Amino acid sequence: MNTNNQRQLAKIIADSLSPDGVRLTTMVIDLPRIVLAELNTHRMLSKSSASSRAIPIEKMLARVMQDPYIPEEWGQNGKGMQAHGVVSDDVAEVALHHWLVARDNAVDQAERLASPRLPKQTTNRLLEPFMWHTVIVTATEWSNFFNLRCNPLAHPALRNTAEAMREAMAASSPNPVDYGEWHLPYFDAEGDVDIDPVDRPKVCAARCARVSYLTHDGNRDPSKDVALADSLLANGHMAPLEHVARPLTHDDLWMALGAYSPEVAPDEHFAGNFRGWMQLRKTIPHEADILAARGLA
Repeated sequence: MNTNNQRQLAKIIADSLSPDGVRLTTMVIDLPRIVLAELNTHRMLSKSSASSRAIPIEKMLARVMQDPYIPEEWGQNGKGMQAHGVVSDDVAEVALHHWLVARDNAVDQAERLASPRLPKQTTNRLLEPFMWHTVIVTATEWSNFFNLRCNPLAHPALRNTAEAMREAMAASSPNPVDYGEWHLPYFDAEGDVDIDPVDRPKVCAARCARVSYLTHDGNRDPSKDVALADSLLANGHMAPLEHVARPLTHDDLWMALGAYSPEVAPDEHFAGNFRGWMQLRKTIPHEADILAARGLA
């Protein structure tokens, strides 16, 4: 069984700097499923997340047995939300035992629910307290997130991942991206060189979407990626299109906002939740409610 300290909690997969000096960073992170809701409160971060509904129950059971989330520390109970110090080693050993017994019970009951072929969207929910969860995160604005989550008052499970994210950014040097070029997560400059530049934004958006199934690092087929991106767009699944972006221009501001202040530089404008960058999503007309605009909702 793996332990928490063997896990890479944050890995940068694209790091870009616009001509106006705005940094856009995409990283893939792992965090305990129990703190996903806290991550999701940060609206300046674009996120695509693994799905308990999509991942097969057999794969999820294996992960929970081989690599369960175990609390980083066993805190002492007290007033307020935070722990007040840690318990003794003897108490921690007992706590670990009961945590793993609870994991085993959850696995047993999930297997029983799966046996009459109940769907994974139901059976996988029992396993969530013991799951590690993979998320692709992209943003230009990180300071508030780091201020709140790299903080002694934050939940240790989220604080550890947030600190790993901050360290990854500090160790990374962004690549210059010119106007008209794209920030492309999961683009391989050598292996993907033959992909038509017109298709590259769609290909990378689709690869970000594959995190739902934990298959984005598998065999890559650009034609299937383009087809998946078209399917996402047709069905109104827009979030993966937020991770791909180009440096914002004044012309983009007309598209994204319908107006702009000529005296304000693009790096001071927001298009969606990105400053100085235009998401692929924002290039789609009526992206905020695309199905309603087509009369389909």
